[in-house]
Amino acid sequence: MGVPIEKIEWMYETMYKIRYYEESMVNIYAEGKSPVFNIGAGTVPGEMHLAAGQEPAAVGICAHLKREDTVTAPHRPHHNAIAKGVDLNLMTAEIFGRKTGLGRGKGGHMHLFDPNVKFSCGGIVAAGLPHAVGAALAAQMKGEDWVAVAFIGEGAANAGAFHESLNLAAVWKLPLIVVVEDNAYGISVPKSASTAVASNVERAAAYGIAGYSVKDNDPITMYEISERAVQLARRGEGPTLIEIETFRYLGHFQGDPELYRNKQEVPSLQKRDPLLRVEALLKKQGIQEIEIKHMQERAIAQVDAAYQFARESDYPNATQAFEDVFVVGM
Repeated sequence: MGVPIEKIEWMYETMYKIRYYEESMVNIYAEGKSPVFNIGAGTVPGEMHLAAGQEPAAVGICAHLKREDTVTAPHRPHHNAIAKGVDLNLMTAEIFGRKTGLGRGKGGHMHLFDPNVKFSCGGIVAAGLPHAVGAALAAQMKGEDWVAVAFIGEGAANAGAFHESLNLAAVWKLPLIVVVEDNAYGISVPKSASTAVASNVERAAAYGIAGYSVKDNDPITMYEISERAVQLARRGEGPTLIEIETFRYLGHFQGDPELYRNKQEVPSLQKRDPLLRVEALLKKQGIQEIEIKHMQERAIAQVDAAYQFARESDYPNATQAFEDVFVVGM
């Protein structure tokens, strides 16, 4: 295995931070939403899509990225944002709808924008792909070795924007990497009922680009394949498609009754939990238990501080409702 130990340590600590962030949000999101669930009530109003179990997709490739590289993400974005280095305090304040947030509390959890690390996300399926293509084109035209990474779900690979974006990126040999996070479901529809091919990697050949498959939510394989893809992009050798078989431990959204899933599915997936696998790898590489504990404590402290920052931040004033937005006149 050729992964430097410092990269494995970074991946583990970042994965732990993501997992703790998402699992903490489960309880925070539920505040004020009982006895009758009301999506608009509580500490965090609106929909909430969490990514516990999908951490390898984010850390495996973000371990190779720099600040100048662009990342776009879908409606389930927290793991991608944290791995890219989005300011955790400002991100959490945005999710809470507070004026100290990335978008001054006006975007919420599906609309996180941090230009400092060139990260964005959106709630429209496959909408981040054209944006990533634009960022890749800009890098090419500037003569920079920057890359653009577009994270999408496997359902988004059936959208027109996916095919249009891959075709254009292939024609112009853009430094684009598309990461398809295959968590087996598009909302409640299984992949087998919505997608004509067994793996979206098969679609890479249609555009004459490199395609790779990562099985079993493996962080190390994701790291190694991503390294290859990033190197190709930085050398000007065109786009790559990576599909990773990942795990979604929680519902499509918080409040999802998950009637479409076998109740044994998630416990079965958790037996192959990627966080535990990386922890075991660290120990095998000679990292002591106390060092791993310190990584966990650092991650917990950062997440707890971010949630506290958000809780203590003020809501925007009503008079600011039309600031920082586009208003189209008649």
